Amino acid sequence: MSTETVTISRLGAQGHGMAHGPEGPIYVPYALPGETVAIARNGSQGTIMSMAAASSDRVEPPCRHFNPDGDACGGCSLQHLADAPYQAFKRDLVIEALRSKGLTPDVAPLVACRPGQRRRVVFSVRKTETGALVGFNKAETNHIFAVVECPISSPGIVGKLGAIRSVASSIASGAETFRLAVTETVSGLDLAAEGVKPLGDKQRRRIIETVLLAKGVARVTVNGEILVEPQKPLVDFGGVLVSPPPGTFLQATREAEDAISALVLAHVGKAKRVLDLFAGSGTFSLRLARIARVHAVEGEEKPLKALDHAARNTQGLKPISIERRDLYRRPLTPQEIKPFDAVVFDPPRAGAEVQVRELARSGVKKIAAVSCNPLTLARDLSILVEAGYSIRSVTPVDQFLWSTHVEAVALLDR
Repeated sequence: MSTETVTISRLGAQGHGMAHGPEGPIYVPYALPGETVAIARNGSQGTIMSMAAASSDRVEPPCRHFNPDGDACGGCSLQHLADAPYQAFKRDLVIEALRSKGLTPDVAPLVACRPGQRRRVVFSVRKTETGALVGFNKAETNHIFAVVECPISSPGIVGKLGAIRSVASSIASGAETFRLAVTETVSGLDLAAEGVKPLGDKQRRRIIETVLLAKGVARVTVNGEILVEPQKPLVDFGGVLVSPPPGTFLQATREAEDAISALVLAHVGKAKRVLDLFAGSGTFSLRLARIARVHAVEGEEKPLKALDHAARNTQGLKPISIERRDLYRRPLTPQEIKPFDAVVFDPPRAGAEVQVRELARSGVKKIAAVSCNPLTLARDLSILVEAGYSIRSVTPVDQFLWSTHVEAVALLDR
């Protein structure tokens, strides 16, 4: 390890400050462009020892757990960066990913995320002598610290931290560590614990009793098994109430979901038949069914059942057909896609390369691509552009505040 002084030129893709050394780039967490810092360097990694002058873009972090000088939370990496450069950085992540594939479409300003909007948070839990330790991992470690506040999370989650700890304590046993996903729904919190050792009858009773005494908890599941469900957890997809299965995918904020959906629906326009790929529990399908017939395709059975149940019990929707299908192993063929006027796809982070190659050959007029990974989105878009599609717009959407994760919506036609 050596000590040296460097000047930060820009932010890297992980939000760390980057300086240029004789042996290549040096990454310095919590440093900002324009700052000259003395660092302790270990290879390509640097730790700030002192700072000559702070950047004018540096702001006071709003959360006590964001502490670069001590045990910092690993959930946020950019709380110290002012809004305007932070939003420009996220937009640039999308622009650079597209440029890496030779794509230079118009990229709209970032749809911003605000504090208190996250409706889904994953805590780490470990049993201690005084109860369950419920919190987040410290930056770049497996050590857990007890969370006291979380400005990114919704008031509905932060305000129920006491109830969450009580339920977590009833689940915890031995020295195990497990993860507890907490989702705020219309009818209360949905708690899903994963990585828990098999439960005995006594522990099951304790969990159920704790939940029934707690206020505002709709459901608790352990390793995918529903233990207690005082109320069906419900999410609102554009006016349609859906009870999603435990642990199912959900956009991280309602505001981002609404913004993405508005872009998708505007692009689909007057299409009469729409194909929704990687449909999940119906985030887009149920909204699209207000204006068009929809065929929803999803690889998992439980989300499809939730979608189908909601569709059958909601008036005013056009018909929605469902199909369970692994789109990575058995993508829809061009012949199957041709009857549709528009296609929407929102795959996992790996993207949808196999399916996109079939889409490219189908000739479908309109495509809306939603992605949480700019790099795989750029790859998929390049396949479509090579096949003759035009990218009308790309809109980056932030729903993971103060992190380096960014969503994007790309609208194409031919």
